[in-house]
Parts: sequence; C-alpha cells; structure tokens
Amino acid sequence: MAVSSCFRQLSKISSCSRLATRSLATNNEQISKFLNTRHLRLQNGEKSPLLFSPQEYERRLANLRKLMAEKNIGAAVFTSIHNIAYFSNYVYCSMGRPYALVVTQDTQTSVSALVDGGQPWRRTYGENIVYTDWKKDNYIDAIKEVVGDMKDNIGVEMDHMNMLTHSKLSTAIPTASIIDISQETGEQRMIKSDEEIAITKIGAAAADLGGEVCKATIKEGVEEWQIAREVVNAMTEYMAKNLDDRAEIMDAWAWIQSGSMNSDGCHNPLTRRKIKKGDIIMLNCFPESMQGYYNALERVFFFDHVDSASLKYWEANCAVHKRGLELIKPGVKCSEIADELNEMLLDMGMLEYRTFGYGHSFGIISHYYGREPGLELREDVHTVIQPGMVLSMEPMLWIPEGQPGAGGYREHDCLVVHHDGSVENVTKFPFGPEHNIVAA
Repeated sequence: MAVSSCFRQLSKISSCSRLATRSLATNNEQISKFLNTRHLRLQNGEKSPLLFSPQEYERRLANLRKLMAEKNIGAAVFTSIHNIAYFSNYVYCSMGRPYALVVTQDTQTSVSALVDGGQPWRRTYGENIVYTDWKKDNYIDAIKEVVGDMKDNIGVEMDHMNMLTHSKLSTAIPTASIIDISQETGEQRMIKSDEEIAITKIGAAAADLGGEVCKATIKEGVEEWQIAREVVNAMTEYMAKNLDDRAEIMDAWAWIQSGSMNSDGCHNPLTRRKIKKGDIIMLNCFPESMQGYYNALERVFFFDHVDSASLKYWEANCAVHKRGLELIKPGVKCSEIADELNEMLLDMGMLEYRTFGYGHSFGIISHYYGREPGLELREDVHTVIQPGMVLSMEPMLWIPEGQPGAGGYREHDCLVVHHDGSVENVTKFPFGPEHNIVAA
C-alpha cells in the first residue's frame, strides 16, 4: 500500500508539472504578445473642446501644407511643445518621454506615451497614436507607422529635435531626407489671427488682476512665495472662468523678487525673504492656462518709500519704457527700436546697466518652451513689424549690489498690432512711482 500510494502521489506531481508547464507557456505567450505591442490607438471618451475654432486650426494647417508642397515635404514631424500645440491644440507633458505631431497633406496625428491614456486624443485636433514603454524606440516606430516608407522630404525642427532622435528617424526611414523647417514655422506663428488676439487679451486681463493682487498683498513681513501664491490663484481663477473647458488648467506662475539682490535677474525664483520697508519689489506674473498661450505683467513696486538713488533709475527706466511703447508700429524694424532706446540710455549715462533685449513676440511660449526668435527687439534682429504681430516692451536696468539704488528695474507691457495697422496696449495695470509705491 505504501508503494502504491507513493506512485499515486508521483502521478499527481507529474500531472501538476505538465499543467504548470502548459500554464507557463500560455503566460509567456500572453506576456510576449503584450510586450510586442509597440503602439496602439486609444479613443477614450469624446473629443474635448478646443481653444480655437476648427477653422482656425485648418487655416494654420493650410499654411503649413503649402510650405510642405513647396519644399517637397511628405510629412512634417514636430517635437516641440509650441509647434505641436500650434497645429493641433495638444500641449504635452514630457516627464522625460518624447512626443510628436506628424502632419501629412491629408492628416495630422499626435504621437503620445501610454502614460497619458486617452487625454492626448481628446485634446488633439486630428488623430492620435500611442506608443508603449515596453521596448526601446517604440516612439520612433509609432512615427514610422504614421509616415510610412516616405520617399519625399521629412520636415523637422532642427532647433528642437536632438541629434539622437534625428539619427534614429533617419535610420527608421532611410528613403527620406530630413530638412529643417523651424524658421518658417516660427515666422508663421509670429502673425496672429483675430482668435489668437482675443486669447491674448484674456491673458493680459488675468495678468492685470495679478498686478492688483500683488499690490494688495505686499505687507511688511510677508514672504515672496506667499505673495506669488495669491497672484497665481487669482489669475488661474480668472482664466478658468473666462475660458471654461476650452483650455486645461496649468502652468500659471509668478515670481516676486524683493530687495536689491533678489531683483537682479528677470527669472530669479521665489524665496522665503520677508518684505521690509524701503524694499524694491519686482513682480513677474505669467497667466499660462491657455493651451500654452502666454501673457505677462512685470512691474516695479517699492514698499513704504523709495530712496532718491532708486527713484532716479526707476524714473529713467519708465521713460525708456514709455518711448519704447511709442516706437512699436507697423513698418519699423526691431533693430531700429533697439538702436533708438540704446541712444536714449547712453544720453542718460545708463547704457551699461542694460541686461537684455527690449521685447519679444507673444504666442505659445513659456519658461520651458516656445519663443519666436525672428521677433525680438534687439540690435541683431531686422524683422519689420507687421499687422498681426503681438510683442512686448520691457526695458530693464540692473544696478549691482553696493551701489546706491542697487536692484533690478523692469516694466513690461503687451502690445497688439491689429490687422488694420492700429496698435493697442492690452496691458492696463499702471507703472511708475506715481502708482506703485505701496503704503505700509
């Protein structure tokens, strides 16, 4: 009996082993099939509202496709936040993963990571393909899936696409030549439509509100980040009410730079420094919850009082700012504006304190994407200002630590050159000593 029982037990073990082997093989097949899924299509839910009308996106795409036809481009592969948002509405969040928008003569398809689920499809004006994380270069494979075995040129942004991605794309589609279209697309973005100008005005109004909240929150002992928090909350609430679900709620921010040291740079981050009487306070507020579209307000405040040396530099910078606002008009070159303002500062004996260009284009820009280098108010940019352009005037003087009046002085307004040639300053928050010395 003992031997018989032992054989029965061995038989059971053998049977279980065969079942386990078959189960393991089945599991391996399922896992292999799962891991071999390089890309897929996800349409979860319904399409979300767009920031702009379908007609606006078709206008942009028509201009792009005209350029593509002229350059024998079969597909444009965009990798930057600004161009992907401009042509498709979708604003991606990289977190170390690459994204793309592939535009052909017939379709536009965003390329996104599976980590984002169906949201990219919902926010894209067009189609979407999702790549998985399971194998290296699934991103490139997804692009090739859309492009196919292209023999025409492929247009890319050489000022954004890195060399590794360029090499992998060339290897994946060896029959195509890759050419740069970053300058042409940047020039296209420089001319704003009426719909874009309307969004610009919403952003300007949100920034003006940020200025009011900043001024009201400046008090002795308050820390920089605490003022910034109130500014951001106010701007975000304003944009949420005025844009509804046409835009995602993201990326509004503010920098409050107080004292002679913290105010020396335009993009200095927030600190826990407490406001004191006599402080210079630089406000930088940026309402960005508009599918990547940008606006800004930058103002100098003094708390309680301003000393005579600081007042001299503040008034000088305001005078340059006022003149700069007058110079922005159709037909004027960017370099001509910079040259005249340089002469003005030279006459004041303050040219050495200037730190950067006098202004730049608006549109889809932020602290980590965008900017249209063809529209900068600098000496080396000879672009002629045209109707449809939106740009800033923002002179700055920086007086180093240890000198009377030390600190950074900057004012920033947003100007729209309308299609009829008129120029509108859409920034309404006032600037200068007569408005922005905050009582204790």
